Amino acid sequence: MECRTEQNLKKCNCSYEPCPRKGNCCECLSYHLNSRELPACCFPNDRERTYDRSFEHFARLVAKNMV
Repeated sequence: MECRTEQNLKKCNCSYEPCPRKGNCCECLSYHLNSRELPACCFPNDRERTYDRSFEHFARLVAKNMV
């Protein structure tokens, strides 16, 4: 399957500028899951900018109805 990097970049809210995985969702998801994290696109923009992408942070946001 061919990666649709250009299309993915339009929806990517990752604020980490030197990220080499931007637009490559398969690599991004694999990278973050291996670190017990979720990718930026799972978080609201203001929470994504904290760079805390842990499962625990996501669970706290869910409990507060923020995602």
